Amino acid sequence: MAGPKLEVTPQDIERARHVVAAVARRTPILPAPSLSERTGSAVYLKLENLQETGSFKVRGAANRIAALTGEERARGVVTVSTGNHARAVAWVAKRFGIPAVVCMSRRVPPGKVEAVRSLGAEVLLAGESYDEAALACEQLIQERGLTFVPPFDDPWVIAGQGTIGLELLDELPEISTAIVPLSGGGLISGVALALKAADPSIRVVGVSQDRAPVMFHSLRAGRPVELPEEETIADALAGGIGLDNRYTFRMVQALVDDVVLVGEEEIEQAIAFALDALHLVVEGGGAVGLAALLQGRIQPLGQKTAVILSGGNIDLQRLQEVLQRTVPSERGER
Repeated sequence: MAGPKLEVTPQDIERARHVVAAVARRTPILPAPSLSERTGSAVYLKLENLQETGSFKVRGAANRIAALTGEERARGVVTVSTGNHARAVAWVAKRFGIPAVVCMSRRVPPGKVEAVRSLGAEVLLAGESYDEAALACEQLIQERGLTFVPPFDDPWVIAGQGTIGLELLDELPEISTAIVPLSGGGLISGVALALKAADPSIRVVGVSQDRAPVMFHSLRAGRPVELPEEETIADALAGGIGLDNRYTFRMVQALVDDVVLVGEEEIEQAIAFALDALHLVVEGGGAVGLAALLQGRIQPLGQKTAVILSGGNIDLQRLQEVLQRTVPSERGER
């Protein structure tokens, strides 16, 4: 792999476009008339929940793994993830014929663990938090010489996720606002860089769950902070950003216009709305932007608004529980 990069540039995202196109789907961008009527803005949905692995994470994983040397590929890769990045790394590694190990906390839903194992990756469950699983990952790197594929704080990963921004610009050149799920910041950093490079006036808004939103509190503190993890329906967004964060914290500070929070009930209502009104299966972490839009939490929107539905990997049992807890009026039924 090439030496350490000091920063991520728009040119990196352009180069990543070709790598990602060979592995990931170019997901559709569809108008959402019911949401446009509610908000007064022409709303479009970027359907990353329709990726082969069920989330946008395949883009960053593909761009990072494609940069490995032959020797690094032979030794294999390792990562730590709450689920979606794990699935992406396992899937891309299998496509490249590379051994993969995934470290996960014991809080990760069993369905996501089994999904990773089914792709041929070795899964190591360690600790009760992302940070504890990360320690086990570091130990494997030392013991077995595996190459780490970071879930977010990596220039190749950020550039890979940024290809979503290029696709938005291709189809919605007059976009006013982009609403993006926010956890470690890899997705929003890449998307914001791509959009702002084309037009600095495009508003980029991050949305996080209100239970232990680490990036949100880090931004308020002016430095990366740690928080105890909490159970959340948006489990894909759980976890820290790393006290030694090198890229995403600084990029979110510089490029993201606002960050808003949504509660558990609001996320569940958005999941149910997506299924009932939009006929889409969206997981909690992928539905936070939709939740913020439904709650009127983001103002102003401008003429054209894009909402990234970042993932659809939700257990059937959990989806059924959400539907049972939400009443028809909350789900957008008329």
